[in-house]
Amino acid sequence: MRKRVWLLICICFALVGICSVNLPRHDIQLSFLDVGQGDSIFIRTPDDYVVLIDGGPTSSVVEELAAVLPRYSRRIDILVLTHPHADHVNGLVEVVKRFDIGKVILVGTPSSNTYYQEFLHLCDVWEIPIYYAQAHHDVKIGSFLYLDIVWPFHVMAGKSFENLNNASLAMRIITPRKVVMLTGDAETEEEHEMLESGFDLSAHILKAGHHGSKTASCDEFLDAVKPKTVVIQSGANNSFGHPHKKALEKFVKKTIKVRRNDMEGRIEFML
Repeated sequence: MRKRVWLLICICFALVGICSVNLPRHDIQLSFLDVGQGDSIFIRTPDDYVVLIDGGPTSSVVEELAAVLPRYSRRIDILVLTHPHADHVNGLVEVVKRFDIGKVILVGTPSSNTYYQEFLHLCDVWEIPIYYAQAHHDVKIGSFLYLDIVWPFHVMAGKSFENLNNASLAMRIITPRKVVMLTGDAETEEEHEMLESGFDLSAHILKAGHHGSKTASCDEFLDAVKPKTVVIQSGANNSFGHPHKKALEKFVKKTIKVRRNDMEGRIEFML
């Protein structure tokens, strides 16, 4: 009799444990994935919408996704590509092969990058809808997330850029409690365009443009964003010298907390 009672108690605890995994969450999960010298940002909402922004330089992004997604989850509702440089797009080829993608948002700038070409080809083969980003065409995701497109100001599909960094999709991730500014590899030239637009650029968290390069995060842009925290996505001992000393000095001078993938690995926030 006692054995049966203990067995029932154990079953009850097990059921409670299983149910607790599926209890509704009240926070938005934001992860700056550890993909080496490149960008990849993961977002999951309390109502289980998943957004992935960029995929880093290699398929290592798949391992990172396995660490932050619920077990057996294979859906990404919105996949955003800021621009087609290798350290942002290459990893997305494997992502598209392994996950069910709801839709893709990108700028549409031409590039000879073979991974970018393969990425577009796979989207076409599997009939994944592609939307070209532009300001004033923002995206509401479920009940908790809003993608406020800041740049480009109008559709740039097919337009060539001498510097692809300044063709980076920039947006504010707006949640009920926090705002996050993401600018891809945008350099000072694009930052000034955003400043001249008159848009609200303020955010609690800023992902440093161009991996903390000295060509991004100008003083005027930082003053407009007013971030409390800046996240630098760069790989350990990278050959580019990112983040640059001048950029780090700016952040310190403005009393902005600095967090770095090359020093911490994956960086996570609950918003």
